[in-house]
Amino acid sequence: MIIQSDADLDGIKKIGKIVANCLQYMMQKAEPGMTTKELDDLGGAYLERHGARSGPKLVYNFPGFNCISLNHEAAHGVPSATKKIQMGDMLNIDVSAELNGYYADNGGSMIIPPGTKKDLLLLEATKKALENAISGVKAGAAINQIGANIEKIADQYGFSIIENLGSHGVGKSLHEEPEFIAGFYDKRDKRVLKEGHVITIEPFLSTGAFGVDEEADGWTLVTGKEHRTAQFEHTMVVLKDRALIVTYPDPL
Repeated sequence: MIIQSDADLDGIKKIGKIVANCLQYMMQKAEPGMTTKELDDLGGAYLERHGARSGPKLVYNFPGFNCISLNHEAAHGVPSATKKIQMGDMLNIDVSAELNGYYADNGGSMIIPPGTKKDLLLLEATKKALENAISGVKAGAAINQIGANIEKIADQYGFSIIENLGSHGVGKSLHEEPEFIAGFYDKRDKRVLKEGHVITIEPFLSTGAFGVDEEADGWTLVTGKEHRTAQFEHTMVVLKDRALIVTYPDPL
């Protein structure tokens, strides 16, 4: 969507804050022995307490409130009553929700301690890739610069990029124009950002995988089991000279 009014901006800010605080809450609660469904139920209850509705459930009838992925699961992991979080797991949580007709989307990855040096570097690199991509966002900027800025950091750290996952527009629905924004430099993409655009940026960096496949459940996207993937995501409004991030959580 493109912000047209103060009401639009206020709506995006409100749902942005809710999903950011929900993600922070879920990451604080994650611990070894907990099932991914137990963690998801905590997130679903948090959204409900704040008047928000799960975006994946509302838009796609996803079998959970949030996407929770472990290790070689890169995205869209289905919460399970039998899948337990273990020490050393790479955990990704993606929270998106709707409030009063507005949607926001954010995600984050973490290691359930202890983590290896490589795990921690992957998290560091993915965070920096997100920050570097955001730094180039402004009205009139080339959309493919987002992927170029992600690719620069991935190359510096020696990690690969999941090329068939990307960022997207958001606002009045969970996925909108601009559709698929590559996490790598795509010279064929001639689109530019417009003032007021609401978009996500979500780099997916991996220890060696370049793509994901869909599991038999029809949702979970996986790499080979020998790889791990990290993702961090913010929703933002494109301003004349910068990005306005709406998914920063409240201070702890």
